[in-house]
Amino acid sequence: MTLAHLELEPPPPLPAGGLRVTPLGGLGAIGRNMTVFEYDGKLLIVDCGVLFPDVEQPGVDLILPDFAPILGRLDDVQAIVLTHGHEDHIGAVPYLLAHKSDIPLVGSQFTLALVEAKLQERRIEPYTLTVTEGQHERLGPFDVEFFAVNHSIPDAMAVAIRTPAGLVLHTGDFKMDQLPLDGRITDLAGFARLGAEGVDLLLSDSTNAEIPGFVTPEREIGPVLDAIFAKARGRVIVASFASHVHRVQQVLDAAALHGRQVAFIGRSMVRNMGIARDLGLLRIEPGLVVGMDEAMQAPPERIVLMSTGSQGEPMSALGRMANGDHRHITIAQGDTVVLASSLVPGNETSVYRVINRLSRAGANVIHKDVAKVHVSGHAPAGELLYLLNVVRPSNLLPVHGEWRHLRAHARIGVESGIAPENVVLCEDGDVVDLVDGQARLVGHVPSRYIYVDGLAVGDIGESLLTERRMLGDGGFIAATVVIDSVTGKVVGGPAVSAKGFSENPEAFDAVIPLITEALLRAAADNITDPHQLQQLVRRTVGRWVNDTYRRRPMIVPTVVEV
Repeated sequence: MTLAHLELEPPPPLPAGGLRVTPLGGLGAIGRNMTVFEYDGKLLIVDCGVLFPDVEQPGVDLILPDFAPILGRLDDVQAIVLTHGHEDHIGAVPYLLAHKSDIPLVGSQFTLALVEAKLQERRIEPYTLTVTEGQHERLGPFDVEFFAVNHSIPDAMAVAIRTPAGLVLHTGDFKMDQLPLDGRITDLAGFARLGAEGVDLLLSDSTNAEIPGFVTPEREIGPVLDAIFAKARGRVIVASFASHVHRVQQVLDAAALHGRQVAFIGRSMVRNMGIARDLGLLRIEPGLVVGMDEAMQAPPERIVLMSTGSQGEPMSALGRMANGDHRHITIAQGDTVVLASSLVPGNETSVYRVINRLSRAGANVIHKDVAKVHVSGHAPAGELLYLLNVVRPSNLLPVHGEWRHLRAHARIGVESGIAPENVVLCEDGDVVDLVDGQARLVGHVPSRYIYVDGLAVGDIGESLLTERRMLGDGGFIAATVVIDSVTGKVVGGPAVSAKGFSENPEAFDAVIPLITEALLRAAADNITDPHQLQQLVRRTVGRWVNDTYRRRPMIVPTVVEV
């Protein structure tokens, strides 16, 4: 296997007739998916998504791909092809179009409808091209063909990209549910046709590469929901992804069967289900869906609340219910809460915190660990091997996964018969050239995390996040002292105050004489530079805190000259 190397140099010029593939996101983490293809000086982007932050990124709202490698070449971008409408594949589109709003967006009807709703909020009117499976589009030098794939959202597609350099297949996110609710199965016949033609490079979803076997059909969720609804005596609250139309359809069907009405809760849930209904992807019987006010007036045993927040997000509808600060809904004894989704890696702690708070409030909480209320939207190892045997690619580039997923997928590729040297493991920013049918790692371009914090984009770096983590872990200590600008002697203070460190008002009494003593020694040595004195105060306080409390708070010294 060809492994990524941090010491890689910038890539050389692309050889004539070669295809360059540069993943700018989606490798090493679940999210931020974005891959740039280059041929003959032109660029094609597949997906442009966000990554959601974890506890190591306090205060961050979203994480974007690093657009820097292409910002100077946006005129060369022929289109952004979107495989499906999940946030980790479309969420960064508004941020890229903020640099150049007329880049064409290509995708299925539902995918583009979700993107257009996001762009409308930012007053961006995109140029869009709606495509369906089986369709070919010429996008500059790229001949792109679209294939239906089954996933946990309608209208997902894989894309085949043809250039004189070879044939590339990008699966997007997919699974092989043989009995999907919408009857739209993954186009294995189309993939087999590509395999017969000769696929030079396969980029394939790695999320479930560690999980053996084949996916459970989505249809098996219906009877489980039916049994839950039959036993429930109070309200039923179901939390799911706001884009999982098939899961919402199953909830609607179960509600109708048991004489309940459904109210959608959460801005994205209301918006997305409205789009799905308008496009005919969601079947809603007359009178089945009601507004929030009507739901609040209905008897608890006659209502279902379809909510966002299945990942434990604190500001989501379910998160606010769990915290007891939702403006309409208070969890009560007898409520049944169903978390009908998987756990995105990194969200486990947040989800179980929500489960515990809901349970404490009296709810009966049902999740995937206790009942089959969710099946994954990603192909496990058996299906990945099946795809490899159908497509028979010459080269494999595992995408969409953490490192453990990428490596597991690489092993499957080798087991399927791909030469180990033709399986390329990459990190974001690594550059792979497909030349004469051979994929090779040739260099690296910068690809750092771009943090979104409120309205600020890219203003936060790792040093600032380190400071935030220090504040969260150890609190904040401010030490202020006034000195004579000529002699350097202390004429006021020291005064020490803190936030998030100790509630004892006498906690810092012992350090004040230490600061004074250190400053007196500095004055005796004719050290009067305020910056040097600030560093002296910082070291003195830091050493005392470590010796006394074994903690490392943020220390901010201030030396004022008079």
